[in-house]
Amino acid sequence: MKPAQVVALTLLSVVAIGAQVLRLGKCPQPPVQANFDANRYIGKWYEIHKLPTSFQKGQCATANYTLLSPGVIEVLNTELLDNGTVNAIVGSAKVKNPAEPSKLEVSFNNSPPGPYWVLSTDYDGHSLVYGCTDYGLFRVELSWILSRKPTLSKETLEKLQGILYSVGVSVENMVPTNQDETYCSPVNQ
Repeated sequence: MKPAQVVALTLLSVVAIGAQVLRLGKCPQPPVQANFDANRYIGKWYEIHKLPTSFQKGQCATANYTLLSPGVIEVLNTELLDNGTVNAIVGSAKVKNPAEPSKLEVSFNNSPPGPYWVLSTDYDGHSLVYGCTDYGLFRVELSWILSRKPTLSKETLEKLQGILYSVGVSVENMVPTNQDETYCSPVNQ
């Protein structure tokens, strides 16, 4: 197979898995949260901004984390779809290497695990999550800015976007998530 065919095949494979943010080059290796404490991270987080994905179509997205055992967290993600249906999925996040507890791998419905790296969190207000997977000459990036409340200050949002920008993430591709209390009431019941 010629190199151009390999690139085309790789690109088609990535598109086939529904990648939304496809970039040329290998995944960056950003610094992660030092001394990550999963016990303080558990609980409910509201999605504030994200890089678009094919598997998240709704608004009002939340993630609830429950510690199952050391290094294993249950993940319950919910969102409100455009038709008014509440969509939920359960998965698990596992620490791959105990020496780097902020680098987790998350999987849903027996899917292959994907990286879930906590780049920054203060545990009580914000969390910045990044994941990246290499596909030949390309990479697929995912990122979420989360908050313990349905809102996040502009200053904190800009600080977290600055962290992503510093490692080469196209923050201009991030989209806000609607967390309006009235609109999101079906998810928050």
